[in-house]
Amino acid sequence: MSARDATRFGEPCWADLMTSDPDGAREFYGRLFGWTAVRSAMEGSEYLTFRRGDADVAGMAVQMAGSPAEDAWSIYLAVEDVDATTRAARVAGGQVLAEPVTIGSMGRMAVVSDPTGAAVGLWQPLDFAGFGVTGEVGSPVWHELNTLDYPTAVAFYETVFGWKPVVLSDTDEFRYSTIGAEGAMVAGVFDASAHLPAGMPSHWQLYLGVADVPAAAALVSELGGTVLQEPWHSEFGTFARVSDRTGAMFVLGSVDQPDATDQPATT
Repeated sequence: MSARDATRFGEPCWADLMTSDPDGAREFYGRLFGWTAVRSAMEGSEYLTFRRGDADVAGMAVQMAGSPAEDAWSIYLAVEDVDATTRAARVAGGQVLAEPVTIGSMGRMAVVSDPTGAAVGLWQPLDFAGFGVTGEVGSPVWHELNTLDYPTAVAFYETVFGWKPVVLSDTDEFRYSTIGAEGAMVAGVFDASAHLPAGMPSHWQLYLGVADVPAAAALVSELGGTVLQEPWHSEFGTFARVSDRTGAMFVLGSVDQPDATDQPATT
């Protein structure tokens, strides 16, 4: 089990779904990944935590009625001081989308966007550190920033989060860097300027592990979701880009290869 036993600041530590259909999402993700949903113990909170067995793997919040925002997955980076990081993000050219707020005894959070327009959450852990398990079937296996301005994005995360990217490829056809401790890479930055559909902004993307990507993609369709990109194979594993019933996008990633959680998945 790839249990997380320590917080690694600057790296992804949590992901949650903002959805307009919480009951449908519970069924969809429960059947797809075997997740159960547990309601927050905080009084008045509608936040749910998805669990795979006894391990926390993701969260879910309910979209406010009338909100113009699309249903989507969000990724959070662990920080030591959310207030200081929020200020640093603003100075480095980012925008603050949600000011720092304390979430009971669990931690403090904020949401910023980098200078290329990709939104990302900040999480300062107190009682809650984030993912209980990663790198397994039914858990996060990779996180990826798809950016329209690669050099600007890399400089921002280096400055604000102390990243030390490892360049995997630096050609016009494929420009990609990975993030994480040696031998334990957890995220990547992809130059998507020539790859994203017209009108799609820079964004963070969540990869969730399955044992059989084609079968899982077929199940997504059966459950009312959409296969946005049919399963493809690469040296890093097998992947498929999908969305749930209300359009929240994520990627299915295979965990049947030893390096599937250690390398980027983008083709």
